[in-house]
Amino acid sequence: MMLFSTLGLYLSRRFLKTIFFVFLALFVVIYIADFVELLRRGSDAPGVSSTFLAFLTLLRVPSIAEQILPFAVLGGTMIAFVALSRRLELVVVRSAGVSVWQFLTPPTLIVLLLGILSVVLYNPLAADLKQRADGIETRIFGKTARADADTSLWIRQRSIDGQAIVRAERSSDGGQELGAVTAFVYDQDGRFMERVEAARATLLPGFWTMTDARISAPGEEPQVVGTYLLATNLTPEQVTQSFVAPASVPFWDLADISAKTEAAGLDASGYRLQFQSLLARPLLLVAMVFIAASFSLRFFRFGGVSRMVSGGVASGFVLYVATKLASDLGGAGVLSAPVAAWLPAVVGSMLGILVLLYQEDG
Repeated sequence: MMLFSTLGLYLSRRFLKTIFFVFLALFVVIYIADFVELLRRGSDAPGVSSTFLAFLTLLRVPSIAEQILPFAVLGGTMIAFVALSRRLELVVVRSAGVSVWQFLTPPTLIVLLLGILSVVLYNPLAADLKQRADGIETRIFGKTARADADTSLWIRQRSIDGQAIVRAERSSDGGQELGAVTAFVYDQDGRFMERVEAARATLLPGFWTMTDARISAPGEEPQVVGTYLLATNLTPEQVTQSFVAPASVPFWDLADISAKTEAAGLDASGYRLQFQSLLARPLLLVAMVFIAASFSLRFFRFGGVSRMVSGGVASGFVLYVATKLASDLGGAGVLSAPVAAWLPAVVGSMLGILVLLYQEDG
């Protein structure tokens, strides 16, 4: 088998080493940029040292770096191909009768293995570190940690009285206390009944207790009550999960959290999309290898290498943008989670194979 031959092992080591160093270089760049940003934000936080912020950055960066793994594979593979061509190793291999498909077997299998390991090992570690970093940020910076974004919690719940959409600015006590709450209450037929605004809401078994509530119903004067009871089927754990972004949930917990969230009547599309995206990641990385090969297998002595490399980078960027666009459509419910997650990887792989077939066989 090509992979276990001397040539296959040599190529595997070259591609693995190049991809690793490209990923490490991108990791360092992201770390420096994020560390500078935390230093800026931490300048107003008393008692926070730069050493502690450096540690906090180290907790945050693995989750961020996970998003640029496809670019690391694309860049590393293209660098390896161009280096093999420049040193005429590619010429020797092709002249020995090795087809492009045999030549691509080692990097494809290596990248497939990297994709699987990134999902089952790296992602759970990065997600766990991200959750710890978020907790530390909340304690250090408070609510201003995300002052430039809408951090409100939105919950859609079902109960014996009908449905309700609850918005809260913050949560505490393990999801049992909500602050700055607004509830839009509907009856069992889906007709809007009233809007309730309260300073605080406490979750008790089977209902929310909303204090200092202002009730506004269509065609009626607003009224203020000391206590307003809103039926619910939620648990504190489910409320807490609503504050956790899908990217912060480890791969092994996504299916369980998605099922529990959906059973509670909450929107679980984000968790389903994240789960399918992680499953599709190995194929997406393979697609990056095919794209890199399509633009990098030209012999170095023929010239035009820089133009082809630029085309490969641009094609990889287009595929990455298509992946994000499909994710946005999946998150909005326009596409189902499996289609949104798998479509870019499948289409990218097929286009890469098509170009290679044209180049190899005409």
